Amino acid sequence: MTRPQLMIIAASLAVANFAFAAPAPASAALDAANPFAKISTLPFNYPAFDKIKNEHFAPAFAEGMRQHAAEIEAIANNRKAATFENTIVAMERSGKLLARTGGAFGIFAGGNTNDTIKGLERELAPKLAVHRDAMLLNQKLFDRIETLYAKRAKLGLDAESAFLLERYRKDFVRAGAKLNAADKDKLKGYNAELASLQTTFSQNVLSEANAAALVVDTRAELAGMSDAAIVVAADVAKKRGLEGKFAIPVTNTTGQAPLSVLTNRSVRERLLAASLARGSRGGEFDNTGVVLKIATLRAQRAELLGYANHAAYMLEDQTAKDTGAVNKLLGELAKPAVANARKEAADIQKVIDAEKGGFQLAAHDWAFYSDKVRAERFNFDQSQLRPYFELNNVLTNGVFYAAGKVYGLTFKERKDLPVYDPDMRVFDVIDANGKPLAIFVADFYARGNKRGGAWANAYVPQSQLMGTRPVIGNHLNIPKPAAGEPTLLTYDELRTLFHEFGHALHGMFSDVKYPRFAGTGVPRDFVEFPSQVNEMWAVWPEVLGNYAKHYKTGEPMPKELLDKVIASKQFNEGYRTTEYLASSILDQRWHQLSAAQIPTDVVAFEAAALKDAGVDFAPVPPRYRTTYFSHVFSGGYSAGYYGYLWSEKLDADTVEWFNENGGLSRKNGDHFRKTLLSKGGTLDAMQMYRNFRGRDAKIEPLLERRGLNAK
Repeated sequence: MTRPQLMIIAASLAVANFAFAAPAPASAALDAANPFAKISTLPFNYPAFDKIKNEHFAPAFAEGMRQHAAEIEAIANNRKAATFENTIVAMERSGKLLARTGGAFGIFAGGNTNDTIKGLERELAPKLAVHRDAMLLNQKLFDRIETLYAKRAKLGLDAESAFLLERYRKDFVRAGAKLNAADKDKLKGYNAELASLQTTFSQNVLSEANAAALVVDTRAELAGMSDAAIVVAADVAKKRGLEGKFAIPVTNTTGQAPLSVLTNRSVRERLLAASLARGSRGGEFDNTGVVLKIATLRAQRAELLGYANHAAYMLEDQTAKDTGAVNKLLGELAKPAVANARKEAADIQKVIDAEKGGFQLAAHDWAFYSDKVRAERFNFDQSQLRPYFELNNVLTNGVFYAAGKVYGLTFKERKDLPVYDPDMRVFDVIDANGKPLAIFVADFYARGNKRGGAWANAYVPQSQLMGTRPVIGNHLNIPKPAAGEPTLLTYDELRTLFHEFGHALHGMFSDVKYPRFAGTGVPRDFVEFPSQVNEMWAVWPEVLGNYAKHYKTGEPMPKELLDKVIASKQFNEGYRTTEYLASSILDQRWHQLSAAQIPTDVVAFEAAALKDAGVDFAPVPPRYRTTYFSHVFSGGYSAGYYGYLWSEKLDADTVEWFNENGGLSRKNGDHFRKTLLSKGGTLDAMQMYRNFRGRDAKIEPLLERRGLNAK
């Protein structure tokens, strides 16, 4: 996932220039000692994390909004006739202080939060929504944009500038610029309340994840877990004041990694139950009421703007375009996916019966017994892989190695730049021509003050106009091992590492003029495409052979084990597709409701929606249930979670192109970079794809990958 982006702040400033600017004098109204008062003097304007304190944010935000509002008013009230430079470019240049502050705040809120940051999030969300509305609903400003848009063919603009003008006009119209005064006031109320509710949802999810940790009394209950993992569980419990007990934190998704190894079935059941109940079990962090309010307000806002529902509003601005296209995709895949999952379940049940388990497969059994099926069918289990997937080796000799082979990049770690957590690492990225390209920040370990999941952040977005070069961060939630122990990745964590670096490449290769289009500034259902493509190198034989070495002996992964990994690529695909589709369908069902159709019972609605769609298969719960579905209720994926699958269609077709053209080569990488990765959002996304591929994407490679082509 990318750009998340302080989820509320970035969304609130979606049209404002959310970029770092060229050096500017310190603000007279902001204490010069405040690190946001001027641009960072560190390389590539890297944020001065060692100087940023909690107390710096509030005054910087206040002054940043004041300055930005004054800049927007000056543009709107300019007595000179509207020109592209004095209107559109001026808006791109505006909001420098606010951008610096908001960018850093987003990084802290996602990866290094605390009670002060959380409180400030709640306070700022409605204020930033009001600030955003003041710009997007400014009639004089919109009139200037409309004037330019009406004569756009005569302005002599280059392609990127012409697309920027079109994009601005569309942003303003979609934000309500054409509404009457009364409806604008109503819209402002919706936006401010939504901003607050989305912040509440996000903070409840993090608090619930911490509160829902599974606590057990004895070491024996954790049988199956490694000694090192049990030591970590004891340490987690100790830090919570539970000396002598053991605690397993609940992570972002419904499925929890220990489920694959815990031999005690009742402990597995308790762990999954804790995960599934998050946000819907009552108490301080319950999200059911928050969900209903968010869904209602989004539907009301969409109707005010002239759309049937929130999904229709959101999809108009994506490559899918409408709900019909998304429903068709999800509907066509649901039946074969569940059929595959049922076959997988039958295979698992055979193992349970053979062991005289005496029970029917349940969701908390799937991971544990599917590994046994894998072991039986392919003569290996996932645990055999981990000794070959040591984090540093995967990063340097896998992720970085592939980037070198495909794009000519080299990486040099540096220790001189400040970080906000001691486990973070920073690298200079050198381009194939020997010149500095970017700075890459790696923040890989899970922490209690870090939101769940994995994401990429543009700490500093690239822009020729602003004279900035990219600083890009990858954030994962890999459990930190006990002191002195190696970090051995699961196969899923391995894929995630390569995936997120695909987002990083998208940001680092950005070569655009305007901040609005930098890096991953593309439609939401296109943004995951480049990152999914980068996953292919994780199991590419040359790349895998370069990093998959035993952390103790240095011996390469045996060829027979590698062959088994490749042979088992479609294993458990029915489960993986079904859990994803279930969440995607929930997203659409919530957001295709009109305001009058919003239910009163979140849990009942969710169950009915899954049943109606034919994905209510109990052993395979949704990857995210409604009450902890941060992607869509507090992030930027509302009505857009389908985008991972939509992007995967492009990804699978692209992987086929790489295979047809020789795979791991600079020629292929340079073509992909030139036609797509460097373009950001400077042209229509699907045209960008056609420029790369020579045609539209075909669905057959996706169906084959997921084992759905024969169904």
